[in-house]
Amino acid sequence: MSLSAVDLVIIAAYFIAVLAIGFYLKRFAKSGEDFFMAGREMTAWVAGLSFVSANLGSLELLGWAGSSYQYGIMAAHWYWIGAIPAMLFLGIVMMPFYYISKTHSVPGYLQLRYGPAASGLSAISFAAMTILMSGVNVYAMAVVMKVMLGWNIHFSIWVSSLTVGIYVTAGGLYSAIFNEVLQFFLIWFGALLVPVFGLIETGGWSGMVARIQHNFPGQDFTHLWSTLGRYEDNPMGMHWTGIVFGLTAVLSMGYWTTDFLVVQRVLAAKDIRSAKLAPVLGSFFKMAVPFIVILPGVLGLAVLPEKLVPETMMQAGQHSYNEVLPLMLARYFGPGLLGLGVTALVAGFMAGMAGNVSAFATVWTYDIYRPFLRKSAPDAHYVSMGRWCTIIGLFISIGTAYLAMGFASIMDYVQALFSFFIAPLFGTVLIGMLWTRTTAAGGFWGLFAGTGSSIAMFIMVKLNPSTLALIALSSKAQALAEDMYRALWSCLIGVIVTVVVSLATKPKPASELVGLVYGVTPIPDEGDVPLIQRPIFWAGVSLVILGILQWIFW
Repeated sequence: MSLSAVDLVIIAAYFIAVLAIGFYLKRFAKSGEDFFMAGREMTAWVAGLSFVSANLGSLELLGWAGSSYQYGIMAAHWYWIGAIPAMLFLGIVMMPFYYISKTHSVPGYLQLRYGPAASGLSAISFAAMTILMSGVNVYAMAVVMKVMLGWNIHFSIWVSSLTVGIYVTAGGLYSAIFNEVLQFFLIWFGALLVPVFGLIETGGWSGMVARIQHNFPGQDFTHLWSTLGRYEDNPMGMHWTGIVFGLTAVLSMGYWTTDFLVVQRVLAAKDIRSAKLAPVLGSFFKMAVPFIVILPGVLGLAVLPEKLVPETMMQAGQHSYNEVLPLMLARYFGPGLLGLGVTALVAGFMAGMAGNVSAFATVWTYDIYRPFLRKSAPDAHYVSMGRWCTIIGLFISIGTAYLAMGFASIMDYVQALFSFFIAPLFGTVLIGMLWTRTTAAGGFWGLFAGTGSSIAMFIMVKLNPSTLALIALSSKAQALAEDMYRALWSCLIGVIVTVVVSLATKPKPASELVGLVYGVTPIPDEGDVPLIQRPIFWAGVSLVILGILQWIFW
């Protein structure tokens, strides 16, 4: 496909807009608090939209569209039961501790709770994860350009990456947040047309289901829960226990409450009520995302003439799971609309990459460089270091983009990373937040054991595939199912080690845990506001809507 003059104007206007925002906001990013935390001046709505947008990059658009082609509507679990309870838990339970401690990051909280050993380990692992995640965003954008436009992969990587680098280096988190809000609306306007046109072509939901059953006889791609009673009844090879315990209780909770990429946005809120309300408001937008991310992949099962294959099995002339969304865009979008669609994906790519590189810069500067390498320096020095880290992280990300090619789909790669770094961290943070008896040694060794065991299980299955049945409880488990169970086991191992070591070592006195642990911390009052303005009210509304969605798509 080729771009018309209208398409080029739309794309060029977007690039100019994001650069202009970055340079305009540079004047507001002079101190470390400004550059890394956006001055903590964001309203609940701005922080909430940025919170969701940071998790709505091209990685999400391409990755989950590909996974929904691979696994069907079961991929929506990662947006509903695998996201909403965790977002509400973050807002109502964990946000007060992050906010009142005025930490710049989750490793910063671990520094206060456990000391430098656990904080340093989590900072290093998180920095590694953000760079690997940023690299897969680069790869996702290259896939779009290759499929839709025939552009050279290397050209598209460098142009988009350098644009992200310029505006984040200039404006820091200020620039990242405001561009993410802009990108949120662009993504919705550009991507919503695909499911609309697709449902029109298939004659609605029932017509789509009939076409999928004709194209893939004997396979069920359109039910959320009813096929999870047995591993062999669904395309993921998953049992409901993997969804409930591995995804909902561990991996989802870990991602939404400890992944600094998303938590950083909420920490920028202007007060405690805004900080608590931001993820709650974000949950409503999150519940709607499957209609622009999951549905296009499921529609691809119904309307695409060719059958897509895993990335690792692709031959000349074939297309992989990762390419389903660009193929759907090419199917439905003409001049003008194509430019809007490409701009939406470019916006998503930039949102994802900007979030990762800004989070990397903050964690490196505040949780590795300042405590371990240069403890005393002027604030301007740390801002300069943050800007240089943004640039360095950008170039490393480009190099890591090629690692994603070794997995069947983008999301198989991403969820594997989460099982390594996020699941063990969640156990460490949560037990430290709830139990005053947890010690510094317990926190460090629990995190170390959890992360190490997760990586060891992954390597064990790669070297000896027969051990899959031991890890995922079934030899029929696909990659995402394996990731969920590996996350569950690694979190449990981390918690057990934390408890055992803590009981054998001396804890801090309760007086040193004020502001860090439940039971010894006074929670700030949200102010005298009506019930309808309280986060707990909207959290309840969100849970009711989530339950209705589970029933509809059961």
